[in-house]
Amino acid sequence: MRLLQLRSHLVLFGAAVLLLSGGADWLAFRGTNNDGNAGSETGPAKISTETTAWKAALPGRGASSPIVVGGKIIVTADSGYKSDRLHILAFDAASGTQLWERQFWATGRTFCHETSAVAAPTPASDGKFVYAFFGSNDLVCLDLDGNLQWLRGLTHDYPTAANDTGMAASPVVSGGTVVAQVESEGESFVAGIDTRTGLTRWRMNRPREMNWTSPCLLRGKTADEDLVVIQAREGVRALRPQTGEEAWKYDTECQTIASATPHEKGVLVPAEQLLSLDFTSGSADAAQWKQVKLSSSTSSPIVRDGKVYSIQRTVLACGDAKTGEFLWQLRLTGTNVWSTPVVAGDYLYVASEEGVVQVVRTGLSKGEAVSELALEERVLASPAVVDGALYIRSLGHLYKFAEKN
Repeated sequence: MRLLQLRSHLVLFGAAVLLLSGGADWLAFRGTNNDGNAGSETGPAKISTETTAWKAALPGRGASSPIVVGGKIIVTADSGYKSDRLHILAFDAASGTQLWERQFWATGRTFCHETSAVAAPTPASDGKFVYAFFGSNDLVCLDLDGNLQWLRGLTHDYPTAANDTGMAASPVVSGGTVVAQVESEGESFVAGIDTRTGLTRWRMNRPREMNWTSPCLLRGKTADEDLVVIQAREGVRALRPQTGEEAWKYDTECQTIASATPHEKGVLVPAEQLLSLDFTSGSADAAQWKQVKLSSSTSSPIVRDGKVYSIQRTVLACGDAKTGEFLWQLRLTGTNVWSTPVVAGDYLYVASEEGVVQVVRTGLSKGEAVSELALEERVLASPAVVDGALYIRSLGHLYKFAEKN
């Protein structure tokens, strides 16, 4: 295992995360920083019917998470017998009123496993536009009022890019580029798409293997210094989003569902064990620590206040982010957790596949489940936390939970 071309600007990464972690938007999968950490935001201490601010019906199923942009909740769905009707919807964050909906026909393959959906990838935004990606390899750009800017059907260019269980990688946006990871047993690649035109800026061939992990951003001091980390079975690679140039790589066998997570010293990689890579040390071997007790199954790891949290089916584990020391574990309600939890303040929010949402208090010597609510429908999507409110998407509904003033 080797680290190639260590870049000194990554020393600035921790400071950049701190600057970005307190905003009032939630712009991508696992939040603006792709780390499941709500920063300075706080969420409700209790989940119940009393803290349900509103509930909105969705026109189809989906595993994509909601994002929050300028007071609007954006979410995707798919419907129809062949799941080939693609929906992008916006709701008012305060009232839950539907503001607009746009529908498109899928241009690529729409077959997927029941534990996923064509609307599995979470949209991403740069604060001005929304980039909605679907498992059919359709990428749609809308402004915040729902006006179509462009649509790119990647299957037209790469017709065999599909697998037998459905595509699921969520895009990231940086430096005027949408980075889409499309890895399958057919045509397999990662591409940088121009945010203005929808045209391909660059494309890199990838191993022809099924992979559902999503890329994450390592943010530099400026967008020109950002790196996008892609993870596959063969290891992790960091690319420059505007050009696709490889900045470094680290070879180790990785998971293909749980995704890499940035933190102030580098990146956490779900490998055979949870692996912490530290890119500020200057060492040729960047493995800071490995911990099998912090391994995850489908959820991605998250970091908050010097602690790492991961989930193995329904067991929540906590460890020291600096050393990897295992600290405690807590069994959650349910039989499996697909989604990545969110941490805000002293609370962690997690939903089981069966739809039981739990609030875990983390600011103690050991985690404690303090509240739970059964939504009575499947939940595959990760939550979002903005302005003191928790947003959760089930297969058929969008929920807002908030403490009453």
